[in-house]
Amino acid sequence: MVSLRNVRRQTSNQKPTREAAPTRIVVPVSGDEGDRRLLDIIGKIGARQRVDVTLVFVVEVQQSMTLDAELPNEIERGERALGNAETLAEQLLGENRHSPVRTELLQARSAGAAIVDEAIDRNADMILLASTLRRKYGRVTTGETIAYVLKNAPCEVILVRLAMADWQNDEIE
Repeated sequence: MVSLRNVRRQTSNQKPTREAAPTRIVVPVSGDEGDRRLLDIIGKIGARQRVDVTLVFVVEVQQSMTLDAELPNEIERGERALGNAETLAEQLLGENRHSPVRTELLQARSAGAAIVDEAIDRNADMILLASTLRRKYGRVTTGETIAYVLKNAPCEVILVRLAMADWQNDEIE
């Protein structure tokens, strides 16, 4: 388990300890503006300690289709999102070449379950997610994926709620 307090308290002239085990982080990406924010956080953590980053894009398959259905548009979108995120992550981690960045393109019925399964498979120390608030059935929510990950993750979950460009209190209340 990683403590962000300890990460922040280290001075900037301290180099990552090479002997320590890396912090294993699973980062679901979607190809939108939230990815940049998540990767900035990864870069800051990676500047202070070794990290082992797994970027995940989940293609959700509808129940009416077989799980291995070919979805070329969604797969292309996922590959593009993962490629962009991997390039940015490697740039932000910079000199910390002992911090590997992996990518996983998954097909699943539920993105939340796929993210939690990936965290279990990778023995992750944390899952780093981004979300915005939205309305569903008249209620404010972050969505089913976030709720599932928060409830079922075997590790720490860090959720970044992105700022809303057209923020108005009466829209959310």
